Amino acid sequence: MSAPVRVVVIGGGVGGLTAAALLARGGAHVTLLERHEQLGGRTGTWEVDGFRFDTGPSWWFMPEVVEHAFALLGRRVGDHVDLQRLDPAYRLFPEPASGVEPFDVVADPLVNAATFDALEPGAGAAIRRYVADAGESYRTALDHFLYTTFERPDRALSADVLRRSGTLAGLLTQTLAQRIAATVEHPVLRQVLGYHAVFLGSSPYRVPALYSLMSHLDLGDGVYYPAGGMYTLVEALATAAREEGVVVRTGADVVAIEVDDAPRSRRHPRRRGVARGVRLADGSVVPADVVVSGADRHHTETALLGAGHADLPESVWERRGPGISALLVMAGVRGELPELEHHSLFFTQDWPGNFEAILGPGRATPADGLRVPDVASLYVSRTTATDPTAAPPGHENLFVLVPYPADPAIGTRPGELDAHADRYLDQVGAWAGVPDLRSRVVVRRVVGPADFARDLSAWRGTALGMEHTLRQSAMFRPGVASHRVPNLLHVGGGTVPGVGLPMVLIGAELVAKRLLGETSSRPLPTPLRPGYLAAARPRGLWSDLTAGRA
Repeated sequence: MSAPVRVVVIGGGVGGLTAAALLARGGAHVTLLERHEQLGGRTGTWEVDGFRFDTGPSWWFMPEVVEHAFALLGRRVGDHVDLQRLDPAYRLFPEPASGVEPFDVVADPLVNAATFDALEPGAGAAIRRYVADAGESYRTALDHFLYTTFERPDRALSADVLRRSGTLAGLLTQTLAQRIAATVEHPVLRQVLGYHAVFLGSSPYRVPALYSLMSHLDLGDGVYYPAGGMYTLVEALATAAREEGVVVRTGADVVAIEVDDAPRSRRHPRRRGVARGVRLADGSVVPADVVVSGADRHHTETALLGAGHADLPESVWERRGPGISALLVMAGVRGELPELEHHSLFFTQDWPGNFEAILGPGRATPADGLRVPDVASLYVSRTTATDPTAAPPGHENLFVLVPYPADPAIGTRPGELDAHADRYLDQVGAWAGVPDLRSRVVVRRVVGPADFARDLSAWRGTALGMEHTLRQSAMFRPGVASHRVPNLLHVGGGTVPGVGLPMVLIGAELVAKRLLGETSSRPLPTPLRPGYLAAARPRGLWSDLTAGRA
C-alpha cells in the first residue's frame, strides 16, 4: 500500500477550511494549522455581554457558489445554514447637504424603478437594462472565468466568450465609474451602482467595468442573511472538514514553510525548491508533501518563504496596490434603532475625493500619501433588524465599517482610533436622525489597520486583500500554484479569483483542480466521490506526488 499524501493547510479561514475538507475527501491526510484559538480568519465572531457581532463579511451574495461548495462535499448548505432574503435589501443615506432623503432598495424591481425615476426621469428603465446586462456578465464570469486556475487561459475562450468579445473588451478597458456614467446622471444613483467596488477592496474609479456584474447580485438576485450570523458558515465548514477527516489544530502559529532546494526541470522550468513541511513558533516541524497557504499572500511570500523561493519578493509588492483597509466599530446600543435597516449605506457628496483620500491618486500610493477622511462614505449593519438574538432584550447591535487607508501606523497612537470612531458614530447618528446614538452605546470595540496587520499578518493592514484593479484581476492576479515551489499552493483573497466569501470558496476548489491537473473553466461535478484525487490526470500535482509510491 502506498503512504498517504500529507497536506498541511496554513490558516483556518473560509478558504483554508474548504480546501482542507476538499483535499481530505480526495484522499489526502490533511492537517489544518490555525494561529488563533478561533477558526474563521476574517470571517470572525465576537460575543460579549449578550451581544453577538460578525467581525468580518456581513453580505451573503452568490448563494449558488456556496451551495456548490457544499455539494462538492456531498452536503446541502440548507442543512447547516438558514438563509433569509432581506427586504428591504438596504437603506441609503445620501449626505444631507445633497437634498436627497434616505430611501430603501427593496426586493421588488418595479418599486425600485419608481424610486430611481423620482430622482432622475427614465433612470428606472436605464438601471433595469444595466442590471440585465450585469446578469449576462455575471453568468459569463461564472461559466468561463471564476472557476479556472488560468493554467490554460485558452480554455476559457468558448464560442460564447468569443461572441461577446467586443462587449468584454469594453468592460475591461473602461472603469466601472465610466460605465455607470453612461447609464445614469444622478450622483446618488451612480453610487447605488458603484458602491460594490468597496467589496473588491477598491473604488469604482479603479476597478474594471466588468465588475458591473455585481449589480446583478443585489438588484437582481437579492441580499440574504444566515440566521445566527455569518459565522454559521465557518461552523458548518469546520464540521464538514472534521467529518472528512481533517486534523484541525488551533493555537498553531506557522512561522516558516520549510523548503529544500531543487533543480529546474522540463516540467517545472522555474522551480527552485520543494516544500517539505512547515515550522511552528515552538520550533516543531509538521512534515508535508503539499503545503496550502491560506495566510495573507504578502506574508506567505515575504515572511514564510525565503527570498530565493518566493515568486513575489518584497520588491514586487512595491508596485502593487493593497486596496482599502477599514475602521470597524462594533457597538452594542441601548434602545431600538428603527432608523437603520439591516444594511445601511452612507454616501458622501464628494465620492471621488473620499476614495482618493483612502487609496491615493496612484496605482500603488505609499502609505504616507493616504489620509483619513473627516466625513466618510461608510456602511452600517444592524443584524438585530433581522435577528434579535444578536443583542440582549431592549438593545441593538451595530457593525460600522469605514473604508480606511491601508496604513498600519494609523491607530498606534493612544486614543487615535477611538477619536475617529466617535466622529463616525456621530456622523451616522446625525444623518440617520439619531442624535444621541453615541451616548447610548453600552459596549464597544474598535478595530483598525494595525489590528489587521497584527492579527491577520495583512499586507499594510489591508482589510480585504489586494484590490481588484485590471492589473490585479483574473489572469493578472497571483495564481494558485507557486512557480518556484510547485507543491506550494495558495488559497484566499490573495490569489484567483479574488476577495470575498464566494471567491475564496471557489479558490479552494481551484486548489483541488490544480492537484487533479484539471484546466477547464467549469466547476467540478458534484458530489466529489471519496478518493477522487486518485483520478488525477498525469499533469496534475497529485500524480507527481503519488508516482512510484505504490
